[in-house]
Amino acid sequence: MRLEDVIGKTCVIGLSYFDLDGELMKQAQYAGSVVKVDAENGISVQLRHVDASVERAEFILPPNLDAWFKAPPGHYRHAPTGVDIENPDFVVTWDIHRTQQNTAEGQHEWWDWVPNVQPPQVGSLAS
Repeated sequence: MRLEDVIGKTCVIGLSYFDLDGELMKQAQYAGSVVKVDAENGISVQLRHVDASVERAEFILPPNLDAWFKAPPGHYRHAPTGVDIENPDFVVTWDIHRTQQNTAEGQHEWWDWVPNVQPPQVGSLAS
């Protein structure tokens, strides 16, 4: 699969954030459609929102397709945000590791994005 192959495809994105000790800090889930790809800048996903009046943000994922897996047919719901997507094309999961201690306000934080290369357990993403 090439980067261009995901343009226009829908996806559910699962992100797990870890601290310097490898402890899980938080998890996040998003859903949307790929609107553009760039080998350097990444894969831009137009996020879905429950509230139609909210401007839909773009979320940029690294330009690595190792974390992209065909999604089994089904209804994917994320109760905390109300995002609801039926039969997405892909499920994408990344582990994101903090690489430095807390930074001063206004300073850049560094994170290492690691693609999950094993097919995700869909039951853990769908609710």
